[in-house]
Amino acid sequence: MVDIATRVYNHTWKIDPIVRSVLDTDFYKLLMAQTIFRRHRDVQVTFGIQNRTTRIRLADIIDAGELREQLDHVRSLTLTRGESTWLRGNTFYGKRQMFSPEFMDWLEGFRFPDYLLEKQDGQYVLTFHGPWIETTMWEIPALAILNELRSRGILKGMGKFELQVLYARAMTRVWEKIEQLKALPGMSISDFGTRRRHGFLWQDWCVQAMIEGLGSSFLGTSNCLIALRREVEAVGTNAHELPMVYTALTDTEADMAQAPYRVLADWQEDYEGNLRIILPDTYGTTNFLKNAPDWIPFWTGIRIDSKDPIIGGEEAIAWWRSRGQDPTEKLAIFSDGLDVDVIQRIHKHFHGRMRIGYGWGTLLTNDFRGFVPDGGLDPISIVCKVISADGRPTVKISDNPTKALGPKAEIERYKRVFHVGAQSAQPVLV
Repeated sequence: MVDIATRVYNHTWKIDPIVRSVLDTDFYKLLMAQTIFRRHRDVQVTFGIQNRTTRIRLADIIDAGELREQLDHVRSLTLTRGESTWLRGNTFYGKRQMFSPEFMDWLEGFRFPDYLLEKQDGQYVLTFHGPWIETTMWEIPALAILNELRSRGILKGMGKFELQVLYARAMTRVWEKIEQLKALPGMSISDFGTRRRHGFLWQDWCVQAMIEGLGSSFLGTSNCLIALRREVEAVGTNAHELPMVYTALTDTEADMAQAPYRVLADWQEDYEGNLRIILPDTYGTTNFLKNAPDWIPFWTGIRIDSKDPIIGGEEAIAWWRSRGQDPTEKLAIFSDGLDVDVIQRIHKHFHGRMRIGYGWGTLLTNDFRGFVPDGGLDPISIVCKVISADGRPTVKISDNPTKALGPKAEIERYKRVFHVGAQSAQPVLV
């Protein structure tokens, strides 16, 4: 097992880059990239970083030169022959050759496009502009780099013994959480922690701990590189990015209202009925479910992301019943800001009423809360989201208005089109 503390003590990007492979990304990125490649590869899109935790001035912690070196290193990466073979020949979700030969030919020749980096009010303004199929690939590496460089900046002054104790405490915390999860009946959980991880080595350690501690209850990891190396399932489906761009590209309000459903129709066609998990909250879950076409309730399940998990789960059960479906045969995946106490509460409430899965992210792979003074290693809420598509602003409303994205006037227009009523703001930890 890697001695993480020693590796951290000896960090230098030239021998230990943060992102070491095109596959050091989340599986849903590749799945969405294939749909984009087939249908919208020429759409011009801009992505940008937003640090919601504004009290943490990343530009004061992270050296601009080191950040550029890491970003430039990513631009030098290409898919290796072994990685291509894994994607081409592996079975994902029971399906062999999930990725078409045409998409794989493109991915093998892919290079990360250029970026624009500036400073503003103590934060980095990091944007990526170009064809959607290329810029989408920056989301996960950019977030991983910023989070790990922040970690390295905080840890830089620590000695070897101090680091050993720090990681011993963090390992103990993870293992205690795993032991609590192991006690829950029918547990099914995956690692969703790539984007805001403490570091690659730490995420890899956490996955190994989950493998040993949870056995068959651990379904896999969203991280493709770790899935390949540890021989576990790569897990994921799609994200808010698709309906955000699809909706921005429409010309009428009637087409806007139908855009999230067109995403699912395309997805169903591209993946031949596999990966059928709906993500309904981009413009409000309640209206999405109310107006969903008759074929959507037959999908496998739902991901409950930005709504209170108990309220969201109850809404899903009521919707399935109203559409003639048996909730006990459906799957609900919970993934928003989870930690053990939240998982326990959800499990106690819904176990036996529907199938339950958990995507455990930041508080698995980046829970160093309270281990250094002034919360220096506490996780922050940082995202990399699509800002515009073909020159039009993109919008996300979410079930939690704190997570809304887009120009204020456009947010209000989208609320009217999607009949979004009063919303209750919830704190966003991660």
